[in-house]
Amino acid sequence: MKVSWVKAFLKKLNRSKILLLMFLPCLLFYLIFKYLPMFGIVVSFKNYNLYKGIWDSPWVGLKYYKLFFHSPDFLKYLRNTFLLGFYKLIFGFPAPIILALLLNELKHIVFKRFVQTVSYLPHFISNVVVASMVLMFLSPSSGIVNHLIQLFGMQPINFMVKPEMFRSIYVLSEIWQHTGWETIIYLAALTTIDPLLYEAAEIDGAGRWKKLFHITLPGLVPTIVILFILNIGNVLDIGFEKVFLLYNPSIYETSDIISTYVYRTGLGQGNFSYATAIDLFTGLISFIFIYSANTISRKIGENSLW
Repeated sequence: MKVSWVKAFLKKLNRSKILLLMFLPCLLFYLIFKYLPMFGIVVSFKNYNLYKGIWDSPWVGLKYYKLFFHSPDFLKYLRNTFLLGFYKLIFGFPAPIILALLLNELKHIVFKRFVQTVSYLPHFISNVVVASMVLMFLSPSSGIVNHLIQLFGMQPINFMVKPEMFRSIYVLSEIWQHTGWETIIYLAALTTIDPLLYEAAEIDGAGRWKKLFHITLPGLVPTIVILFILNIGNVLDIGFEKVFLLYNPSIYETSDIISTYVYRTGLGQGNFSYATAIDLFTGLISFIFIYSANTISRKIGENSLW
C-alpha cells in the first residue's frame, strides 16, 4: 500500500516537473529573502553586539519594545505611518479599478494599447528618479507647477517645506507611478466575464451603465475583495525609499514615519535590536489588520484569502 502511494506521488511529480521547475525561482526567492530572515527576530530580544554575534549577545527581553512604546514621539510616528497608508488605500486603491473600467470601454485597439503602455511605464521608473522628478516639478524657482501658478498672478509656493502638503504629494506620486501597472490584474479579471452576459443584457435593453453595474462590477468583486484585504495588510508598510528621498526636517511633523525613524535612530546609530523590535511591532500590526479584514470579508460575503 505504501509503495503504491509513493509510486503515485513520484508519477505526479514527474508529470509536473516542468511546472515545478518554473515555480522553483519563486520558491527560492521567498525562502532566501522572506523566511530565512525571520530568524533575525531574536535580535529584538537581545542587546545585539555585532562582534559577539546573535547567540553571545545578552538577552534583554522586551526592553526595546518598551523603549519604543514609551518614546515621546511614538504616537506621532504611528499616526503619520497610518495616515499615509490610509490615504494611499482610500485614494490609490480605486484608481486602477477605474482605469481598468475605462480601458475596457475603449473600442479603438491602437489607442487602447497606447494608453496602457503610457500608464504602465511609470511603474518601471525607480523611486530615486520619481522623487527627483517630484522635487524638480515642485521647485519654487524652476518647477513647472510654480510656473503655472505664476501665470495666474499668484506667488510661487515652496511645497516641500509645508507639512500639510506632504501627504497629498506622496499619495499623488504613488497613484501616478503604480496605477497603470496594478490595472493589469483587473483587466485580466475582466476577460473572465462571460461575453454572453453582455449580449443577453443588450437584448433585454440594458445600456452601458446598467451593464457596468450589473455585470462588470459584480464580475470584479472577488478580485477587488482579495486585493483590498492584501492592501489593508500593507497600510503600515509604507515604502521607505520615496519618503526618505522626499522628506526633510522642516516637514518631520507629517512625513516622519516608522521606517524613517528606524533608519535614523536604529540603523543609523547601529542599534539593530531597537530597529528589529520596531519592525516586528509593525509586522504584527499589519498581520492583525489583514486577519481582521479577511475575517470580516468571510462573514459578510464569500470572498476571502482563506
